[in-house]
Amino acid sequence: MSVTITSVVKELPAYQRKTEDILPFVSLWLTGQEERFKRKVLKVFENAAVDQRYGIMSIEEVFTATSFAEKNAMYCREVKKLGSNVLRKALHQADWDPLSLDYIITVSCTGIMIPSLDAYLINDVALRQDIVRLPVTEMGCAAGVSGMIYAQNFLKANPGKRAAVIAVESPTATFQLDDYSMANIVSAAIFGDGAACVLLSSEEEAVGPKLIGEAMYHFYDATAMMGFELTNTGLEMILDQKVPETIAEHFPAIVHPFLSAYGKTIEDVDHLIFHPGGKKIVQTVEALFGDLGKNIDDTKAVLRAYGNMSSATVLYVLERFMKQELPKGDLGLMLSFGPGFSAQRILLEW
Repeated sequence: MSVTITSVVKELPAYQRKTEDILPFVSLWLTGQEERFKRKVLKVFENAAVDQRYGIMSIEEVFTATSFAEKNAMYCREVKKLGSNVLRKALHQADWDPLSLDYIITVSCTGIMIPSLDAYLINDVALRQDIVRLPVTEMGCAAGVSGMIYAQNFLKANPGKRAAVIAVESPTATFQLDDYSMANIVSAAIFGDGAACVLLSSEEEAVGPKLIGEAMYHFYDATAMMGFELTNTGLEMILDQKVPETIAEHFPAIVHPFLSAYGKTIEDVDHLIFHPGGKKIVQTVEALFGDLGKNIDDTKAVLRAYGNMSSATVLYVLERFMKQELPKGDLGLMLSFGPGFSAQRILLEW
């Protein structure tokens, strides 16, 4: 019995902005700071390898002083809309009745909502009253792949069922107006908002790439490398500059044993579906994969067009591959990193 990806769709917030249009607001925000520091920060934005991104609020609202409660209320309002829209689009694309869904997983880490997003989707999209629901709230950028792993485990245990993974993120709602740390600045330079939905099935007649392997990898003594600190002003970014270096150190242990467990090597992998965490992480992984004769061009394209949307971003990369006419038997390796510190991996076969 196999699990198949039936559909992958994305949904973008209303506000679009190019990086060049953000720079004047960043410059204004830096009023009163040393000139050398201002130049450094503007260079961070200019060199982030993000040409544009989308947001749930206007750029003026991002740089307006608001309370945590106000920003979180905006997050709650908008992610409900994005989640409902992206789920409806995916169901329409797959020609699935909403009542045919058996399992719903919602993924988000950029706001706080109780009840969780899935409860609202059950009402908004009119899902079954006995649907199984799982909110994944604290796994950060890795959670898009994590959600797919949880869906696969459910579907493997339940033949003939259908599942949806909905990732909705708004990193702009976490921007800290009074925080001039590099973690906050780099976060603002690389992140954007967005939503994605993956539909998976364990039905025999399902068509699409199959999940033939999955695994998680957890780094010891690395819990302080990435995440959020809950403060009176909101979710404050934690981002250690050693993240790319740490990934490089663990890279062989992350990739090779995982593929070997399924009788594969990196040479057998045709497509890399990698989460674009940021320019430095992308450069690090590109160099590692480049030495193995592989490229992550689709990952770089997503980063440029949308920025890092936390858990949803790797699903944007997956969507690009789903739109291609890939040969039967092609293998794809999904890979993402997130707080913990952890790596999540899925092996796909078309």
